[in-house]
Amino acid sequence: MEIVHQIDKIKVLPASVVTIGSYDGIHRGHHEILKSVVHHASALKIPSVLVTFEPHPRHILDPSDDKLSLIMGLDQKLEIIESLGIELVYVINFTEEFSKISATDFLNDTVLPNFNPTFMIVGYNHHFGNKREGSPKFLKSYCEQKGIGLDIIHKISDEGNVISSTHIRQLIKDGFVRRANFELGSVFGFMATVIHGAGRGKELEFPTANVIPVEKNQLMPNPGVYFTRGRINGLQLYGMCNFGTRPTFDEEDLVMEIHFFHDKVIDLYGNEIRVEFLERIRDEKKFRSSEDLKSQLIKDKQKCLELQGKYE
Repeated sequence: MEIVHQIDKIKVLPASVVTIGSYDGIHRGHHEILKSVVHHASALKIPSVLVTFEPHPRHILDPSDDKLSLIMGLDQKLEIIESLGIELVYVINFTEEFSKISATDFLNDTVLPNFNPTFMIVGYNHHFGNKREGSPKFLKSYCEQKGIGLDIIHKISDEGNVISSTHIRQLIKDGFVRRANFELGSVFGFMATVIHGAGRGKELEFPTANVIPVEKNQLMPNPGVYFTRGRINGLQLYGMCNFGTRPTFDEEDLVMEIHFFHDKVIDLYGNEIRVEFLERIRDEKKFRSSEDLKSQLIKDKQKCLELQGKYE
């Protein structure tokens, strides 16, 4: 898959099938759009193209400090996009100046002269351009005028819930990571840096790696204990993660610490590791003593080890 960040680096295409979108946390609904793009491109024997934006438009347009939390970073999105068969991704640097470009000017000045779309495919609720004027209704009229084919992919529901980034974000915030993973079609996780902690896990004979997300606007799960998987240097490291304030020790700061089950885990400090949340085990709770906490950790680990077979 070719990834282009500058418009002057694009080799003009004589024809293509194009989709446009931020793709905030690529989920099963997005999969349908991208698969349709690849299918149409294959049938027409022309390239499949995704035009997307980085950073997320809402991070630029929202003046508050409380930015939209991200389900996944650009690198993970690109991995999934490539796995679905898209051939070319144009990543536009989204700025305040770019946000002022009208939908018509964006199509006329960027999309048409560079990609010459024979066909375009978007989601039912997709909007682009200044003031979100580029709605599916607008795009239908535009494509009719330009002689471009258009397909609008309708919403996908499961058990009465529309699969959307908004719904998935709420599932993760509430701790329902297994359900979120199902709707994503991939495992929720993020890149994190391993840092030094207080060493409490080692004292309990459950040594942990303390981690902080690389992305400052990273979406975090609800505090609790999770069955997790770490990925580093080609290794898959299963373990259990506690995300919370460690109430047994009367602390207040949120901390994420992971106990890996892998015997060969050595010094991870300073390294970046991908942390994936597979299932929620329980809520965080305050124990009467360190020994009571240790007894619960033994039970938590056993439950995680029983679950591990599902994922190996």
